Amino acid sequence: MNESVNTSAPTLDDTTKGNLMQWVTVVGLVYLLICAVGMIGGGFKMATGEQAKELFAFASNPFAGLVIGTVATALIQSSSTVTSIIVGLVAGGLPVEVAVPMVMGANIGTSITNTIVSLGHVRAKEEFKRAFSAATVHDFFNLMSVVIFLPLEMAFGILQKLGSMLAAPFYDAGNVSMGGMNFVKAATAPIVGNAKNVAGNFGDHIGGIMLIILGIAVIFVAITLIGKLLKKLMVGKAKEIMHTAIGRGPISGIASGTLVTVLVQSSSTTTSLMVPLAGSGAFNLRQIYPFTLGANIGTCVTALLAATAVTGNAEAALQIAFIHLTYNVLGVLVIYGLPFTRYLPVYAAERLGETASENKMVALAYILGVFFVVPGLCLGVSAML
Repeated sequence: MNESVNTSAPTLDDTTKGNLMQWVTVVGLVYLLICAVGMIGGGFKMATGEQAKELFAFASNPFAGLVIGTVATALIQSSSTVTSIIVGLVAGGLPVEVAVPMVMGANIGTSITNTIVSLGHVRAKEEFKRAFSAATVHDFFNLMSVVIFLPLEMAFGILQKLGSMLAAPFYDAGNVSMGGMNFVKAATAPIVGNAKNVAGNFGDHIGGIMLIILGIAVIFVAITLIGKLLKKLMVGKAKEIMHTAIGRGPISGIASGTLVTVLVQSSSTTTSLMVPLAGSGAFNLRQIYPFTLGANIGTCVTALLAATAVTGNAEAALQIAFIHLTYNVLGVLVIYGLPFTRYLPVYAAERLGETASENKMVALAYILGVFFVVPGLCLGVSAML
């Protein structure tokens, strides 16, 4: 008796069609992300009217803003989500000077993901030492950036000035001067406008709050799904780029870290991909270190994209997105560019990795302390001042 067995594999056409549909879905989700940022800006403006500055008076202390950005990102585990929300809030009236420390805090909070990933190597002492060091080098770099640039920003407003300069060419007397951006606003206007109209039926305050909540929810879902789809589509390519570029010099490492993060739209994913490589000993910490710096730069793309189509104070929204980019680029140029500061994060991460491998409770205390306990104490102290 002959039995026919269906051994046919998916054809190339089937695979191509599947990938094409996934890319179309990514584009659709990016569109929703941009719409959601517009909703947050519109909702915030509706809910606060002209009182936005007073509403965030508690965060006018830069340390409070820093803590808010750190804890929010540590909880959500996505700096792209948090910075996109910040862009929407700025478009709705949140003062740029209040938003700057929040963006800095988002950089710190995002590094919790790869630190948690390193705990997967905890059973093997040497492997855990290497993995935990590779994860926390990102933390120490971001902490150093804050220590250097937050005081400078408080004293001179350097990042605000640079962000304003970069945003200015896109605007002419408050209107977008580059025609290429107009179609983005036009494309998102129907959804954002209809959402505002529906929310307006509940009154400005209630409707504005509803619009903010909806926008945050859509951003969270959109970025999560974009990340999953891009991982499926691009992580294989990302790993190839990593293996090709890591160990070929700092410029190659930084460039590849930036590119991989743009491809997968998640600095957490990028840095987490390195942890197993470090744990296995395939690459040492100094080889991986530049790659993490590139991840910081690549993660800025989401907020920049979101800022191109917001309503309300659009120029300020683009300014804060450029501030995020400028801050991360300057961090690389200053900390990595100067020989006497270049490897300070590496030394600190190596010492912490050695200590944590001897006493595993140190790793847990570090995660809870840096990302939750210390920020909480700082927020409490700043509230009393």
